Amino acid sequence: MISISLCMIVKNEARVLARCLDSVSDLVDEIIIVDTGSTDETKNIAAAFSCQVYDFKWVDDFSAARNFAFSKCNCDYIYSADADEVLSEENREKFRLLKENLDPEIEIVQMYYGNQLANGTVYNFDKELRPKLFKRTRSFVWVERVHETVRLLPLVYDSDIEITHLPEKNHAGRDYGIFEKIIAGGEQLSPRLFDFYARELFVSGEKEDFHRAEEYFTEVADSEDSTADIMKAAVCIVVKAAYWRKDYLKMYRYAMKDVAMEPCSEVCFLLGSYYEDMRDYKEAAIWYYNAAFECQSILNIRYQKEYPIQGLIDVYYNLGLMDQVAEYEKLLAEINEE
Repeated sequence: MISISLCMIVKNEARVLARCLDSVSDLVDEIIIVDTGSTDETKNIAAAFSCQVYDFKWVDDFSAARNFAFSKCNCDYIYSADADEVLSEENREKFRLLKENLDPEIEIVQMYYGNQLANGTVYNFDKELRPKLFKRTRSFVWVERVHETVRLLPLVYDSDIEITHLPEKNHAGRDYGIFEKIIAGGEQLSPRLFDFYARELFVSGEKEDFHRAEEYFTEVADSEDSTADIMKAAVCIVVKAAYWRKDYLKMYRYAMKDVAMEPCSEVCFLLGSYYEDMRDYKEAAIWYYNAAFECQSILNIRYQKEYPIQGLIDVYYNLGLMDQVAEYEKLLAEINEE
């Protein structure tokens, strides 16, 4: 049977840390907790579960903190957890069986990360597979009977364990500061971080967040070096930022960049909002319909579901078309029950 180090980085997680540790502490062989500057009871709660609690000065770099935490682990595998995660009884049993039966050649175990859409996260799906269990030391192995080479890709196992994500608040505001610091320092956001920045803005960004981000995303939207996917995401941010500033000329100009390709739900919804504001309800209905039924969302799935459906309800109410109102109210109820 393998041994497992539970490894966590935490800051001001006193309200949820014990809940997380109660659900997993008896399944692991050591607990490593790295605190990045808590001012509440987090460290005292951590100390009740482990004698290996370390301080790490926060430097706006999650990878640096996690690498420090991993360096303190001693077991065969490292289970990386966040304080707002919980394992149900069913998934605790799956975890126990995995620990007892895991082939030691496996280097990464993926687990389902669930309950995403309920908490304003940046994902367009309720659960996804994420790497959660990592072999602490890797052995390089030669493969192939002829033209032999060292196997470079890790051996990954997709388990059926599902972790429930139960955050008490959205951390986007913290993330915006890091993104802005990277950009201000002249660094390029990787495509992955660019995607996260755009998604977090569309999920939980306020007007001032869009205002600060608009110049950067406008440059990306205008750059000939941007891929089609990156350009479309940048356009979404620019369109919403301009809409909020009531700069409708810029809003419409960048919206047409998206519509000229394959329009996305986010831009269609914003065009619907604009025409609803102008009391052109028939035109608004066209764009809301496109957002809901003719396009796909790329940043926030709600712009393909409940948001445009609510828009259709509102504009048809203003048009006095109550049959359509009833139809879309029924559809909205079904979406909300999903």
